[in-house]
Amino acid sequence: MGAGEDPAPIPPGGSGPAFDVRRVVVAPGDSHVHDGDEWRGAIVLLERGRIELVCSDGDHRVFLRGDVLWLDGLTVRALRNPGREPAVLLAISRR
Repeated sequence: MGAGEDPAPIPPGGSGPAFDVRRVVVAPGDSHVHDGDEWRGAIVLLERGRIELVCSDGDHRVFLRGDVLWLDGLTVRALRNPGREPAVLLAISRR
């Protein structure tokens, strides 16, 4: 793969028999309420856009395309999209 090329996308619905892949899209300016059960055991790839984690203590952290997140067990209230394009998260977990 050359410089500036995007890696091949993971196909929706899974990348093979050992994994489940779930796509979550957050529209520009919208928020997705954090539910720990939704992210349990999943590695999360920010495939597109920007996501701001809004923590229970009022702290905020911004993540960009290509970042890998672990959202299980965190004190996060919401995932907010502060950008101008949809934010796409891939939650990858074992079956």
